[in-house]
Amino acid sequence: MPHATDLKYGTNPNQTPARLVQPDGQPLGIVNGSPSMINLLDGLRGWQLVRELKAATGRAAAASFKHVSPAGVAVDAGELDAGFKAGFFYDDPAGGWSPIARAYAMARSSDRVASFGDFIAVSEPVDAALAAVIKPEVSDGIIAPGYEPEAQAVLAAKKGGRYVMLRMDAAYEPPASESRTEFGITLEQARNGVRIAADTFATVPTQRGALTDAERQALLVATITLKHTQSNSIALASGGQAIGIGAGQQSRIACTRIACDKADRWMLKTHPKTLGLRFAEGMARSEKVNAADGFVRWHGLSAAERAGLRGALAEGFEPITDDERAAHLAELGREHGIVLSSDAFIPFRDNLDRAAASGVTAVAQAGGSARDADVVAAANEHQMAMAMTGIRLFLH
Repeated sequence: MPHATDLKYGTNPNQTPARLVQPDGQPLGIVNGSPSMINLLDGLRGWQLVRELKAATGRAAAASFKHVSPAGVAVDAGELDAGFKAGFFYDDPAGGWSPIARAYAMARSSDRVASFGDFIAVSEPVDAALAAVIKPEVSDGIIAPGYEPEAQAVLAAKKGGRYVMLRMDAAYEPPASESRTEFGITLEQARNGVRIAADTFATVPTQRGALTDAERQALLVATITLKHTQSNSIALASGGQAIGIGAGQQSRIACTRIACDKADRWMLKTHPKTLGLRFAEGMARSEKVNAADGFVRWHGLSAAERAGLRGALAEGFEPITDDERAAHLAELGREHGIVLSSDAFIPFRDNLDRAAASGVTAVAQAGGSARDADVVAAANEHQMAMAMTGIRLFLH
């Protein structure tokens, strides 16, 4: 028999009553707090993403969700370097970093501003290291397959005891079909079970025909991220991390610009000038995060925004010049391989032209556009490898 649980409210506070209805076995447990419908949607969407990433890569996976799309996604990629921790305001946990703590620190770093008030999804049980990383952050809740006792106590105390904590049965498999009700009318479809793996990127029609192992792994992260991101969507990734996600736009070039702009800001957080910033006395970490984000966007700020930023930064800072910006992005692209993935075909070369300015070296797209030849030609001009996956990943 289905089991129903009353919720605090639905999508908005005026939408009551609201319920969570589960199948036999109740795969989703409420450990702490009183979730809203948005909390549950973010949690369930996030869980599917980290579950699939863990299965595809064998690594601990984490996602930072906001309004049913990820603000950041990552798998554990080993020790975090000092520049990363300084650029994204992370202190070492007292007992050291664990794989899942590193994965979440990377995921949240993708867009720390957008992740303010996020819902976290992790593929591993929450340990003390991850709880220590989450404790100072502004976050609404988390979904995980379990909680170590010490970690559970730390997180249950957040938000005055109201922090939402969900436990998901890792063995739960959903039915093959899914449905949704819109305006009193029910729609049904087969669940999207398409598998994304290394061989998804085997067809490479560009002159630079071989993807590096690093590019292929980054494309795996970016493409699985898109499968769980509202369409239209574009994701840029480097190593084990999605560093820029453009979601839910009506044009693909808008998604590309958003994703590339976010990736640029992520890369510029470790520019020497950013790492050398000094902040006004008494600023909270969240205020420093916002100030650093403003600093790397200096040339796009209005006069009023620049005046406000000057008040947050100590005197003597020098903005990053256009030449310094371009050199830094190009260097990171060469060293680490910045990749772009699209949830459907790329219709025009303008997407590739914008991606090139962010140091992108490899692209994945569905293919099948009437202008495929033009897009391949643009990739060749920019010396990019491009994989045609034949897979569309729309999500609505």
